[in-house]
Amino acid sequence: MKLIMAVVQDQDSNRLMNALVENNFRATKLATTGGFLKSGNTTFMIGTEDVRVEKALEVIRESCKSREQLMAPVSPMGGNADSYIPYPVEVSVGGATVFVLPIEQFHQF
Repeated sequence: MKLIMAVVQDQDSNRLMNALVENNFRATKLATTGGFLKSGNTTFMIGTEDVRVEKALEVIRESCKSREQLMAPVSPMGGNADSYIPYPVEVSVGGATVFVLPIEQFHQF
């Protein structure tokens, strides 16, 4: 038994949840925040048998594509920010960060 934890961008979360349901995976969906862009993420906790891990990873890979997005950089800390003109910076967003963890025991009450 494995626990798959997948951190995805909010934009991809509904598509991933639908794909997981279509492929008979149960998942718990948690609203999370963090990362470089301090934007909203969704963390999925997916419990599955060892033999289905690769299928789950395939579903995540297909549902969560990375893409380029323009972001305004944060103003510099300290000093005079009056003359600071932020130019948009292109960053890569989306995709998924996935952890696969072994499970010693699983109980459902």
